[in-house]
Amino acid sequence: MADFVNFDYEFYSEIDQPDQALRREAEERMRALAEGHRDMIGASVAVEELTGSETPHRYQARVVAYIKPDNLVAVEKAEHALPALKAALDALERQVRDLRAEMRDKSRRP
Repeated sequence: MADFVNFDYEFYSEIDQPDQALRREAEERMRALAEGHRDMIGASVAVEELTGSETPHRYQARVVAYIKPDNLVAVEKAEHALPALKAALDALERQVRDLRAEMRDKSRRP
């Protein structure tokens, strides 16, 4: 089991009444991504409603992984908050897997 003492997690929302499902989905997936690894020290998740005449009822989710050697970020937009968040989490998970694969390959080279 991973040691989460040094894992910082933040969730921000500008939605009037953020759904607990958003918070739970984000935290569970980010902690699962960090579990068993020492490269990821934290994460930040922000969900906001985009308002204005051109973007009525659109939501944006931004997910940041504080990971060594460089932080990673994914931003996605959708008509509802949960699909935007899930898409951003999916994108970030792909980035983290790719970074870890790249780092493994570098460590195996002579």
